[in-house]
Amino acid sequence: MASSFVVGVKFREKVKELLDKESSVPTDLFEELEPILDGDGESSIRFKTVRKLNTYLQNHGHPVYLHELLEESVLYLPEYKKPPRNPELVARLEKIKAKLANDEYNRMTRNVNNQELSRHGTLADFGREVRSAKAAVLTVFNFLVTVAATFACAYIFSQYIFTETTARVISAVIAASVVGLAELYVLVRTMEGDLGEP
Repeated sequence: MASSFVVGVKFREKVKELLDKESSVPTDLFEELEPILDGDGESSIRFKTVRKLNTYLQNHGHPVYLHELLEESVLYLPEYKKPPRNPELVARLEKIKAKLANDEYNRMTRNVNNQELSRHGTLADFGREVRSAKAAVLTVFNFLVTVAATFACAYIFSQYIFTETTARVISAVIAASVVGLAELYVLVRTMEGDLGEP
C-alpha cells in the first residue's frame, strides 16, 4: 500500500524557495524536509510530512498549492513481498487437489468396464451380437433348406402325375414358391413379435 511520494525536481525547488524565505517553519517539519531537499536522486516523502507541509502552507497563506508542488511526483508503491506459505496449509491443499483429481478421474471412468473388448462394447454385448447373427444365419439356412426340400419333394412326387420334365419342374417351382412365401410370412410375423410390434 502506498504511504509516500517519490518527489520530483519541481517539488525540491519550490520547497527550497519557501524554506529560504520563511523562518517560521516548525523544526519537526524542517527536519523531515531537509534530507529530501539535500538529496540529488529520487527521494520519497511520507504522506504525514506532506500533510504537515499542506497545513503549514494553508495557515501561512502561501500562493503555492500542494498539487502544484506534487505535479511531477509519483506515488511510491513498495514491492509486494509475498508472505511464506504455511506448510500445513500447503500439505492440506495438495491433499484436497489429489482427492479432487481422483474424484474427477472416477467420474470420467465410471462407465468404463475392464472386460471391454473394443471401443464398441463389452464382451456381453459381443455375445448378444453373435447370438443375434447366429439366429439370423440359422433362419436363412432354414428357409433355403425348406424351399430346396420342397422343390425336391415336388419334383420327385410329380413324376407320378406328369411324364414330361418341363411340367415336373414347373410344378416343383410352384410348390417351392408357395412354401417359401408361407415361410417368409411366418418369419416376418416372428420378427414383428421379437420387436414388440403387434
